[in-house]
Amino acid sequence: MHRKDPSGLGAAELELVLALIRGRTLHGAAERLGVDASTVFRAIRRLEKALGETLFDRGRHGYVPTPLALELGGHAERIESQLQEARAAVSGGSGEPGGVLRVTTTDTILHRLLLPLAARFAERYPGIELELVATNQLANLSRREADVAIRATRKPPEHLTGVKLGLLRAAVFASKAYLAQGKPYPEGVDWIVLDDSLPDHPSQAWRRRRFPKLPARHRVNSVLSVAGAVMAGMGVGVAPLFMFEGEPQVAIVEGPLDELDTELWCLAHPDARELQRVKLWFAFLREHVQLPKA
Repeated sequence: MHRKDPSGLGAAELELVLALIRGRTLHGAAERLGVDASTVFRAIRRLEKALGETLFDRGRHGYVPTPLALELGGHAERIESQLQEARAAVSGGSGEPGGVLRVTTTDTILHRLLLPLAARFAERYPGIELELVATNQLANLSRREADVAIRATRKPPEHLTGVKLGLLRAAVFASKAYLAQGKPYPEGVDWIVLDDSLPDHPSQAWRRRRFPKLPARHRVNSVLSVAGAVMAGMGVGVAPLFMFEGEPQVAIVEGPLDELDTELWCLAHPDARELQRVKLWFAFLREHVQLPKA
């Protein structure tokens, strides 16, 4: 396509582009805009024709924004944020924060650390809609796949801005019922380990270094599943300390393991970092995440 007259690009069109970026599908965008999917389809086609540019690539996994669409989406987010601030100014600073906040993290952090806090955040800010995605892949924040990523890492990407929420420590755990069987550690116990889908996980490398000749008995595809298998009495496994806080039926067999110490970071793209809802999320997590700070 060749660029044509951009005069037809207004606030409504920017809102449309942002809704499709966030919704990823016609139905997802339609739900955000309060219209039907066919209306979104026709509106995007009209806008692309007017601009003479492709804004979204259509594929099996939905509508993928082009660089131009992402740029327009950034403008739409800033307008959205400024509009919220303007409404707050008119109402004497009491305007309610709103918008969609998309957060990506691992299933382990989501289920055992984040969800209780997310419930409190949602209660404090009822106008903010949370989208929480559990994945072991780091979302591309530059492509608006998420507003915020919460990740365990020793070295966060330099192109992202963020705050360290604390230190994550790990240990070898087992249920007290399993330990009561009296199997000798480490050679006589049933090891629960991650499978080949996470070959580079620090716990994998630690076990290979520490016990290179000991075979695994059970394999699972997530740290959350390791913890679940430990609680079920299937054997011993490495998991973060926060996974078993308040669990009297589980005990540390070895650890904490200093070599597995890592940091928990809340990360955002610099553009998204200035959005009101992102600022509020960062501040809330800094206040409420209970992890060692050293």
